[in-house]
Amino acid sequence: MGEGIGSVEKASRGGWKQDPEGVRSNIVAVAMAEFAQNGLSGARIDEIAAKTLTSKRMIYYYFGDKEGLYRTVLEEAYRKVRSGEQELDLEHLAPDAALARLVEFTFDHHSSNPDFIRIVMIENIHHGAYLEQSDLIATLNEGAIRKLEQICARGRAAGLFRPEIEPLELHWMISALSFFNVSNRPTFSRIFGPALFGAEGQKTLRGHAVEMVMRFVKA
Repeated sequence: MGEGIGSVEKASRGGWKQDPEGVRSNIVAVAMAEFAQNGLSGARIDEIAAKTLTSKRMIYYYFGDKEGLYRTVLEEAYRKVRSGEQELDLEHLAPDAALARLVEFTFDHHSSNPDFIRIVMIENIHHGAYLEQSDLIATLNEGAIRKLEQICARGRAAGLFRPEIEPLELHWMISALSFFNVSNRPTFSRIFGPALFGAEGQKTLRGHAVEMVMRFVKA
């Protein structure tokens, strides 16, 4: 019976050789959860390999070392949120509706992706050293600012937004309102209770985040 299980496992792992992108994606998904849980220093390649559908050798083949894997996880975390922003198709909305939709998306994304928040917190512990090594992350985040620049320009032209609104400052504000909601959830809920983090509480906070940003930008 043991040999049968081993044969199935070998066949499963061998099948992944025909799908290198699937192997890579599986490793990154497992590694993201592991790094989010244990940090860069606490995560172990052996543990990550044991939870993937491939081997430790293949992890090193694709990513070089643990730091290379962590850097890829960081890139994937940012790629996911920026890809989600692109799919919003904000150009076809009025500028005020586009900005409100972007705030809603950011709040919802962060709330439903706590591993993203943990990965960013971990990278801050490392003073942004690995993020700085990635040209991809810089490009992705430049795109996020450009999107806000376009929304602000349209809002000013329509007489809806104050002319002095800075897109970078606006991005900071949206990020802060959405990030704290997840990053400090454990401590905040233990001190003040969990009411804000249930479905109704989150819906209320989401609405407040949109209202605060819109009041800030409107002429």
